[in-house]
Amino acid sequence: MKRIEELTLFYEISQALSEYLDLKKSLYKVLDILSSSMQMVRGTVSILDPVTNEINIEVAHSLSASTIERVKYKLGEGITGRVIQTGKAITIPKISEEPLFLDRTAVRRKRTDFEELSFICVPIKKGSQVIGALSVDRLYDESYSLKEGQKWLSVVATMIAHHVVNLEIIRREKEQLYAENQRLRDELENKYRITNIVGNSNKMREVFQMISQVCKSNATVLVRGESGTGKELVANSVHYNSHRAKGPFIKVNCAAIPANLIESELFGHEKGAFTGAIKQKLGKFELANKGTIFLDEIGSIGLDVQGNLLRVLQEKEFERVGGQKTLKADVRVIAATNKNLEQAVEEGTFRGDLYYRLNVFPIYMPPLRERKDDILLLADYFLENYSKENNKEIKRFSTPAIDMLMAYHWPGNVRELENCIERAVLLCDGGVIHSYHLPPTLQTGQESGTLPELSLDDAVANLEREMIIDSLKNTRGNITLAAQILKTTVRIFAYKAKRYNVDYRQYR
Repeated sequence: MKRIEELTLFYEISQALSEYLDLKKSLYKVLDILSSSMQMVRGTVSILDPVTNEINIEVAHSLSASTIERVKYKLGEGITGRVIQTGKAITIPKISEEPLFLDRTAVRRKRTDFEELSFICVPIKKGSQVIGALSVDRLYDESYSLKEGQKWLSVVATMIAHHVVNLEIIRREKEQLYAENQRLRDELENKYRITNIVGNSNKMREVFQMISQVCKSNATVLVRGESGTGKELVANSVHYNSHRAKGPFIKVNCAAIPANLIESELFGHEKGAFTGAIKQKLGKFELANKGTIFLDEIGSIGLDVQGNLLRVLQEKEFERVGGQKTLKADVRVIAATNKNLEQAVEEGTFRGDLYYRLNVFPIYMPPLRERKDDILLLADYFLENYSKENNKEIKRFSTPAIDMLMAYHWPGNVRELENCIERAVLLCDGGVIHSYHLPPTLQTGQESGTLPELSLDDAVANLEREMIIDSLKNTRGNITLAAQILKTTVRIFAYKAKRYNVDYRQYR
């Protein structure tokens, strides 16, 4: 085999191994490459079970699933067992002349053309430990150098061993990450953490830890952060993981209630207390007894109501508007704000004593621009949800779309990202979210300042290049199939690819 051809094949095998995190998928791809490059009639990758010392066929080319499941070897048994036991490769020029050859798969006995086969089997080693074997059947060819084939196959076996090691490292990291997430889930015991609060960045890990620390207590919680960061989700997590989870959870958006009605809304009113009070009304604190009340946008409450709110927090008692009877309320308070309460205290628009009473256990929700690692995680989460909701089969984001999502500064935080993905899903008619499905704010960069202004020709060129790359990814670098996807000729496709410096071989 010529040197250039060897390098090309090694590159293709390397790409095949790195393409999948699933061991079997990558090994099947390697055997497919060997089938075409070595004139391989059959090929197998066998793995040793270190506990039972039994050798199983992991993947095989030109063998049925039932045969793969049935055939097993003992350590030292047959050629494969001996290779794994000794760690030394074995080459057999003619299978018919080798008495140690078991042919346990029985496929060679079924050959009716009596063509002679050669057999090469090399060990797969992880360091000094033999973990399996790679074997190949090929038609006997007197001119073919089996020694050269053995050497070449040994290199492939080494590449497979490195891939197995890498997969083990990835598996361990996943297990560690899963264990860490499981620990947080066990502490939170909350469906809201699992389904609604999405994030794996360091800042979000801190949030999860804070929630786990405070949820079992009765302490007042103040959730701070910009609008759209998910403060209400934190309140859900705290309540539903507390001993009050079976009690009521009352939510009040203080900014949405007119200033003259906020006191009545929170504490209730008696019949005739004011014009329009035609009957008695229970307040939110009364309804939240034995449970939790969530006061969103607490910074918008006026000074006239803040005194009564402070009394509830300190004494657990209040009166309805127009009432004389003092009522008790066993309520846990969770408040949230996107305002600077310290500045409001200095300006005299927010009571200092109420601020200190609310700020017992503050939890800060970081803006999305400070948790870049979570952007794609959140985007995939919203993509899956809205694809199901709209009965669409959208699987992923294109590379330019990902770049745009990562480059944007997200002033509206998670809420803006969610709206952005929902819009993209509605506009998308295919299986991939492209850059042109995203809002104009992300595309033009006029507000974000992250993307340059493009001429019409440049925009068309970028789109063409993106579509060419995407089609090559989908077809594993097959120009003919890629041209068919884009409904053009191979000649035009190759011309465009060359024009935009896109090498189809990189996608094989």
